[in-house]
Amino acid sequence: MSAENAICTVCGRKPAFFFRLYSGEKLCKKCFSKSIEEKVRATIAKYQMLKYDDKIAVAVSGGKDSISLLHVLAKLERNHPKASLVAVTVDEGIKGYRDEALKIAVENCKKLGITHHMVSFRKLYGFTLDEIVNRLKKKGKGELTPCAYCGVLRRKALNIAARKVKVNKLATAHTLDDETQTILLNIFHGDVLRIAREKPVTDEAHPKLVKKVKPFCEIPEKETALYAYIKEIEFQSAPCPYASEALRNDIRVMLNRMEEKHAGTKFTIFKSIERIRPAFEETAKKEGLRECIECGEPSAEETCKTCQILKQLS
Repeated sequence: MSAENAICTVCGRKPAFFFRLYSGEKLCKKCFSKSIEEKVRATIAKYQMLKYDDKIAVAVSGGKDSISLLHVLAKLERNHPKASLVAVTVDEGIKGYRDEALKIAVENCKKLGITHHMVSFRKLYGFTLDEIVNRLKKKGKGELTPCAYCGVLRRKALNIAARKVKVNKLATAHTLDDETQTILLNIFHGDVLRIAREKPVTDEAHPKLVKKVKPFCEIPEKETALYAYIKEIEFQSAPCPYASEALRNDIRVMLNRMEEKHAGTKFTIFKSIERIRPAFEETAKKEGLRECIECGEPSAEETCKTCQILKQLS
């Protein structure tokens, strides 16, 4: 990724500090930052993610991706005075990890003048993630990894939080890396229909589901980190203590190795799925969504995954 002794290929003046292997660009710090912001604008326009008067909640975890997205969208919002932006954070209850992230999320929101809202697993479900994992393990019911449980509970928590703050869009900081990892995860799990649902802009599948948009879906994870570094944005750098146990982590390592050897691999996977997704969507539409008989939230099954997990605790 070295751009040593090279001149920025965009402005042609300043020394380049970053070499984009997949595009061949050598960029100075200013042109790199500008390219990220322009890419977000282009992605929003390409997928028609946002309208001028949208009420948007940004899912802010405190990590590099979500904090960078918050800063980029806050900058874009200044040019659209009728739009409104708030931040929502989920406190999963991971001892020694989440406290720092919450502090960083609050500080960044204060700096940008953005209202911050928080929702916790304990208030919503009666347990922290640590407690859920420990209880399921003791009961011998913890077949899934902590990340699998967290993913289900977190998605529901974010949707509830977005409804509570009365927004019509929920922006998440899923990067190109996240998207390609999710694609392969769904294939490995045999859940190809989820590929139809997990896309840059989700469908209006149910009145209780807030539409999700992913403005970073075509930006590599390394570049969101670099953006935060250049802009001197504070973010939590420590990884989640549960992350190493997940299949996603193995897929991440595999994809990164492929990208090093064959630059542009992640983009190829993403674009391939974009082309074949319409075929999956036709089948997915037949499945439809109903309301969970336990909690009333949208679900593909009679009882939603969250309620299934909570039942195992009793």
